Amino acid sequence: CRVQQWDSEEPVPRAELLAGVAGKRGLLCLLSDRIDGEVLEAAGPSLKVISTMSVGFDHLALEEIKKRGIRVGYTPDVLTDATAELSVALLLAACRRLPEAVEQVKNGGWTTWKPLWMCGYGLSDSTVGIIGLGRIGQAVARRLKPFGVKKFLYTGSRPKPESAAEFEAEFVPLTRLAEESDFVVVTCALTPATQGMCNKDFFCRMKKTSVFVNTSRGAVVNQDDLYDALAHGQIAAAGLDVTTPEPLPADHALLSLKNCVILPHVGSATYATRSTMAVLAADNLLAGLRGEPMPHELLL
Repeated sequence: CRVQQWDSEEPVPRAELLAGVAGKRGLLCLLSDRIDGEVLEAAGPSLKVISTMSVGFDHLALEEIKKRGIRVGYTPDVLTDATAELSVALLLAACRRLPEAVEQVKNGGWTTWKPLWMCGYGLSDSTVGIIGLGRIGQAVARRLKPFGVKKFLYTGSRPKPESAAEFEAEFVPLTRLAEESDFVVVTCALTPATQGMCNKDFFCRMKKTSVFVNTSRGAVVNQDDLYDALAHGQIAAAGLDVTTPEPLPADHALLSLKNCVILPHVGSATYATRSTMAVLAADNLLAGLRGEPMPHELLL
């Protein structure tokens, strides 16, 4: 293959992408690259395969891609464990106020042992609600179970009794999950149905002592509503690995809150996982160019 590469850690500028894709047969992209009608038009009829180094595909204009008969490869499964580990880490950081506690040590706020100072909320005997019991949702539940979680609830487009059996998880409507969960973990895909589903109504139903964690996509959450819920004590804390936009501006209101832990979308960021994702993305692209079955093809 002859490869034209954008050799930088920063996203390819739009103009460079449009110029670079012209006449190409394959495109390997990241989730930070918006592959829409304009890009497909610039590529022309030669483009046969798109391979994304991500499990999410909301950055791809799938209807347009399908119309043009272009095949799509993606990288599910390989980042499940890393993202689930990060989800648990983020949950613990938020519920036990770890960044806040570290800051207290650094700025001299740690003076003596105090009975209620820096107290948070524990997982033992709790109810955990998982929005989207897919691969990552199940992997999160599997890791949280040994912490002594009493009950798992989950919601999604349909019940998944086979997946839920391992955790004795109960399928409930979104409203009930909000009302009964001590911890809510969002691991669903971003679709028109899930966009903005965690909104004012959702947060108002949650307990004042509950903790909200999102490692899926930023747009599943209405961030203004989340800010209000956190600022006014409607919920106890939140942990986000995904935001809208990404990167989140340094002066964003959410960053002013002590009870909100925000990470820069590092769910799959282990050396082993990113290496496996890269190889899989390349293998998908090469298989597509040869007209062979891809290791992981998104069936449109």
